[in-house]
Amino acid sequence: MRLLAFLSLLALVLHEAGTASLPGERKREEQSPEEGDTYAFLHVGNYALSLEDYGDVIDLSSYEEPANYGDQTPEAKVDSLTLPTRTSLSQSTVAPNPTMTKPTTTGLLTSQSSHDLPTCLVCVCLGSSVYCDDADLKNIPPLPQMTTYLYARFNHISHIQAGDFKGLTKLKRIDLSSNSISSIHNDAFRLLPALQDLILSENQLAALPVLPSGIEFLDVRLNRLRNSGIQPEAFAALEKLQFLYLADNLLDSIPGPLPLSLRSLHLQNNVIETMERDTFCDPGEHSPERRQLEDIRLDRNPINLSLFPEAYFCLPRLPVGRFT
Repeated sequence: MRLLAFLSLLALVLHEAGTASLPGERKREEQSPEEGDTYAFLHVGNYALSLEDYGDVIDLSSYEEPANYGDQTPEAKVDSLTLPTRTSLSQSTVAPNPTMTKPTTTGLLTSQSSHDLPTCLVCVCLGSSVYCDDADLKNIPPLPQMTTYLYARFNHISHIQAGDFKGLTKLKRIDLSSNSISSIHNDAFRLLPALQDLILSENQLAALPVLPSGIEFLDVRLNRLRNSGIQPEAFAALEKLQFLYLADNLLDSIPGPLPLSLRSLHLQNNVIETMERDTFCDPGEHSPERRQLEDIRLDRNPINLSLFPEAYFCLPRLPVGRFT
């Protein structure tokens, strides 16, 4: 009992001693802080600091006040937003003041026609072929040097000059049918070494010019050709001639001598009344058979073929014509 009483007395003494050592602190706790002064005093250990004491701890004057932009927003400065023009673009990619050279035309486009236009604008040029059909031409247009085939049909060409085909060494075929050609210079075709086919049908020719020796196909149908207009031995010099068409002219005899290379001879609808015994064969020379000459047309002529039986013995077949 005594021990318990002693402990209670000791605890009371210690309690009274603790409360007496901090009278000021108890008084502050009993005071109620006013509204808005919650942080008026900060208790840190045994120190009581007010907000006024922060000026001694942190010097706020060393900090600058932040700039107030308000509603303003920073703007990017742009000198110009215009799109580049075609001119400015070209000037940036092309050297200034470029030297422009006029394109030169050679070959097909340099040849001028009777219309003062390039030949290949008046005509149609496909590769080495030139087509001038029904182009209202009155003369042969200057042709490209590479021309190999010329077709100038259904025009109004009346004369062939000496230089119309000058320098055309590759020319193989000339077709001038259905024109109004009445004269051809002797030098017009003579200097064409590659010429093989010459078609002059449906014109007004009374005479033939000198022909190149390489001719293989000659068509002079439907003209006004007479025997006097064919030079002596004109065809004999054509050692490669295979097709000779002289129908619908004014021939009164078969022009000869004929080359051994001949395969077809058309003389129908002329005014032939007679023929020589050696027109096709030479009885005295015992000429070889003309095995290639299988097509001879003498129909619609006044000649009676039965009167000349010795003229056909070297032929593989008789000519077509009247035998009564």
